[in-house]
Amino acid sequence: MTKVAVVTGGGSGIGRAAAIALAREGYDVVVVGRRLDRLEESVSLAGQENLRLIAVPADVGDLASVQSVFAGVKAQFGRLDVLFNNAGTTAPAIPMEDLSIEQWNRVVETNLTGAFLCTQQAFKLMKSQDPRGGRIINNGSISAHAPRPNSAPYTATKHAMTGLTKSTSLDGRPYDIACGQIDIGNAATDLTEPMKVGVPQASGAIEVEPRIDVEHVARAVVFMASLPLDANVQFVTVMATKMPFIGRG
Repeated sequence: MTKVAVVTGGGSGIGRAAAIALAREGYDVVVVGRRLDRLEESVSLAGQENLRLIAVPADVGDLASVQSVFAGVKAQFGRLDVLFNNAGTTAPAIPMEDLSIEQWNRVVETNLTGAFLCTQQAFKLMKSQDPRGGRIINNGSISAHAPRPNSAPYTATKHAMTGLTKSTSLDGRPYDIACGQIDIGNAATDLTEPMKVGVPQASGAIEVEPRIDVEHVARAVVFMASLPLDANVQFVTVMATKMPFIGRG
């Protein structure tokens, strides 16, 4: 039986790499995101390896949009084995007091509410399918542990993601639904391009930071997904070895 995965934020970066990596392992993968053109780029890249992704444009922060995605998965495949809650956005790196409520809400709706809504719909499908159960993987980020300067919305939602991961893991136990979190540090994506020229540090300095190939992250996601449902990677950190995370400053 072919396994089915849904990857949010599948139109670029970590989501795209993870979706293609899961497809290489034989999954039918639905990539979800706001921009159809970016999703179609992911589909095209997968096609170069004779892999098939299915592009479904949706806003993970909108309940009706999320319900439509999972209703489509149920109608087409009848089940869901893996959900990778990867969709995320950030706000401008400006002083906290200068952030607008709209900027705050946009980050919360995508990063936290979006993950909750997708988890909620995945639970409904995973609890009712036969065989029962599945796995949910949340993209937590290094920011689930330590903030960067001027990152209150992003950091708050990523800390909250850890709470969602723990609650999901606990509430999923009776239904064979496993949930784990991958905390990623400095994967080489469009989002981390500024690190090549220098980004603000806690000390106030501007410093170049090392990055890692996003394929290392994708391989970790595949490993988490590959475990039987009686085993779980609860938390894992995949990061550039020399990034300024461990230590003072």
